[in-house]
Amino acid sequence: MGSVIKQINAVIVMSLNSLPQRLWMSLATLLAVAIVVAVLLAFLAMGNGFKKTLESTGAEDIVIMMREGASAELNSVLMRDQANLIEEAPGVLNDEQGAIVSGETYVIVDGKKRSSGTDANIPLRGVSSRAVDIRDNFSIVSGRMFEPGKNEIVVGSSILSEFAGFELGSEVKLGNAKWKVVGIFDTGGSVFSSELWTDIRVVQSQFNRGSSVQIVRAKLESPEAIEQVKAYIAADARLNLDVQSEKTYYGEQAKNVGGVINYIGWPLSIAMALGALAGALNTMYTSVAQRSVEIATLRAIGFGSLSSFLGTLFESVVLSILGGVLGTFAAFLFFDGMTTSTLGSSFTQIVFSFEISSDALIDGVSLALIIGLVGGFFPALRAARLPVILAFSSQG
Repeated sequence: MGSVIKQINAVIVMSLNSLPQRLWMSLATLLAVAIVVAVLLAFLAMGNGFKKTLESTGAEDIVIMMREGASAELNSVLMRDQANLIEEAPGVLNDEQGAIVSGETYVIVDGKKRSSGTDANIPLRGVSSRAVDIRDNFSIVSGRMFEPGKNEIVVGSSILSEFAGFELGSEVKLGNAKWKVVGIFDTGGSVFSSELWTDIRVVQSQFNRGSSVQIVRAKLESPEAIEQVKAYIAADARLNLDVQSEKTYYGEQAKNVGGVINYIGWPLSIAMALGALAGALNTMYTSVAQRSVEIATLRAIGFGSLSSFLGTLFESVVLSILGGVLGTFAAFLFFDGMTTSTLGSSFTQIVFSFEISSDALIDGVSLALIIGLVGGFFPALRAARLPVILAFSSQG
């Protein structure tokens, strides 16, 4: 066993020492693997960041109710009477002001992206004062809260970073009316930071929504109290509503949209990996051809086929791993923490940050390792089977 290891080490040293003879070809292979890994990590970071934003939204002790069959707030409508009945449901938490229930209206308005100057849909949420009581992580970070009855809005911190024209004190046209930005709020990185908030009665008036709302949120006495609310709604024919926890609602959205991003990223990366694989095969076949005399000499003095195989395969794996490390570094440098926005389930922009997870790093390095192993396997097999006499004769 000891002699085999020494033989493998000798072949590895010989392969690495001969790398300068194939410098440009080796660099091309290394860069190809780096690009593949960087692209894969970019997509995984995008999916992971989007998923984290939605998963950080919502709580188990908040229940949301929409029209039966509605998949999102945008296609849900609830009458004011229904919202009033929900306030009487058992399991809903009460304080000195009564039941902590918030009926909310959700409309789409236009915003202009800072990066491209193009128009994009952003959500304007009409809320009552109870909306703040339901969301524990809500805080005004600059300015003040809007005054009820006035065309005033508070802007989510993510909106401010991604869209132009919503600076504190500015006036914006939403729908047919002008609105003044009086405050900036934050919700701890949740999806609500990608919204504009104003008084629900003003939204209902300006956008002709009557007294209807699109979603009702209620804070529960405990997460288990959701079963009491479900039973209460099922027993009343006037309340044909779908009931679920806020955590479940946003978790499903994270699964659906985050999955789509990953499903695009992996096939694209695999297609690019095939190109990198071709480069690795070409590099390693050239390496074997250039070192055929050295390999034949080693075989002639007693080196086994296994040492020739593993020594050649090692060169391919080293190049691919170096490419993987380079691609990982580039992905961290250019993508990790980068802020962007994409469409959510309500066809509005959700602002989120790219986040490269440890699992994504493992996937990137694994892909580089696979390219190295597959790209080096057949050239290594050729080196192991290289006829000694033929190798000497081919070099004259």
